[in-house]
Amino acid sequence: MNFLDFAKERFSVRSFSDTPVAQEKIDAILEGAQIAPTAGNHQPQRIKIVQGEAAIAKFDKCSPCRYGAPLVFIVCYESETVINRMDGGASSGQVDAAIVTTHMMLEAHEQGLNTVWVMMFDTNKLREEFEIPENIIPVAALITGYKSAGAEPHAFHTDKKPIEAYLI
Repeated sequence: MNFLDFAKERFSVRSFSDTPVAQEKIDAILEGAQIAPTAGNHQPQRIKIVQGEAAIAKFDKCSPCRYGAPLVFIVCYESETVINRMDGGASSGQVDAAIVTTHMMLEAHEQGLNTVWVMMFDTNKLREEFEIPENIIPVAALITGYKSAGAEPHAFHTDKKPIEAYLI
């Protein structure tokens, strides 16, 4: 399958079964994170794997958006490992974490898993529940597992602006 067909096939799932994810699939997803390009190849990504009853209960205190999935990857970046713009503006951390999350999302799809990228979480609660230090900045939660029976793409999934609308 070519990339465009592969990417079009994938959709955000908001209803998961509780079927556990095999370790080899988790390892493949982490390899997808490892090979993601980052600014200067500094690899600032830091990933918390959330699985098992106790860890899932902690995550549920931080976000209403797990949708029954048995696995969550909290994708973060280490603030000292990023590249900053020459003018002192933005750092590469958010972008690096987004690229890493995208690689993980696509590898999960390759592994026959489903995902939804979530940013709706309480960062302070996440830090408290998972003992995430201040220099580690949470960016995304990649909710991961097998879709439940009948889970379908949202109605607006295929609504896309014309390409000309993106050009400046």
